Amino acid sequence: MQFSVLMSIYKKENPDWFRECIQSIAAQTVRPDEIVLVEDGKLPDQLEAVVGEFLKVCPQLRVIRFEENRGLGKALSDGLKECKYPLVARMDTDDIAFPDRFEKQLAAFKRDPALTLCGGQVLEFSGTTENVLRRKMVPVEHEDILRYAATRNPFNHPSVMFKKDAVLAAGGYLHMPGFEDYYLWARMLAAGAKSCNLPDFILYFRAGEDVYKRRGGWDYMKASVRARWAIHKTGISGLGSFLYAAAGQMVVSLMPNNARGNFYEKVLRR
Repeated sequence: MQFSVLMSIYKKENPDWFRECIQSIAAQTVRPDEIVLVEDGKLPDQLEAVVGEFLKVCPQLRVIRFEENRGLGKALSDGLKECKYPLVARMDTDDIAFPDRFEKQLAAFKRDPALTLCGGQVLEFSGTTENVLRRKMVPVEHEDILRYAATRNPFNHPSVMFKKDAVLAAGGYLHMPGFEDYYLWARMLAAGAKSCNLPDFILYFRAGEDVYKRRGGWDYMKASVRARWAIHKTGISGLGSFLYAAAGQMVVSLMPNNARGNFYEKVLRR
C-alpha cells in the first residue's frame, strides 16, 4: 500500500531534532513513498540547511514553501492537498518513530479495508529516547474511542495514519489553534469514520516544560473553550460532556505552570 508522510516545520524548531526525525523515517521497516514537508514561513539558515541536506539524499522528500507562518491547521491543509497517495501518516518534525511504526499501521489497514483512522500509543521523552518521562495512552477499540472523544482527544496526533479522501470529505484541517487535530477527528467520527489505535507504542513524542506553558493562560483558556464548543457541535458529545470538559480545561489552563505540569503527569498521563 502506497502512502505519504505529512509534516509541517517552522522557524523555531530545532535542526538536530528535525534531523533525528527524518532519520527515524529513513530507518522504517516499510518506508513511505513520499514525504511532504510544509515550510510554514521562512526558516533560519541552519534549519534550511538540514532540509537541503535531506533533499540531496532522500528522493521521497518534497518541500512546499510558504513565505509567512500561517499556523499548523493551514499548513497541514495545504500539505495534505499535495500528498499523492491514498494513505497519509502524520508526524511532527521533532518526534521519533519506532522502526516498525508504518509497517504496523499498514497491516491494520490491510486487515480492515473499512478502517479510516489508525493511531497508536506514544512515549513522551526529553533529550534522548532513553529518557522516557511517561506514557500517553489512548483507547484502542472504535467504540471506546467514541466514548473517550466526548471529553478528550482520542488520538495522539503525530502517531496517526488516515485515508486522505475521508479527511478531505470532513473538511480537512481547519484553523483551530491547539485543537486542529481533535476538531478534525470529531468531524470524521461524527460522519461515521471507523477508527482504532494500536495497543503498541509506535512513536517517541518530545515533551518538556514548554508543552505545559503553551496550554496555560487566559488566551489559551478562551481558545480551548471555543474549540470544545465547536467539537461539541459536531454531535460527538452531549451538553453535559461539553460542560465537564470545558470546566476542567478552564481550571487547568489557569493553574500555575508547575501545577499544570503535575496535573498532566499524574492525572492525564501514566
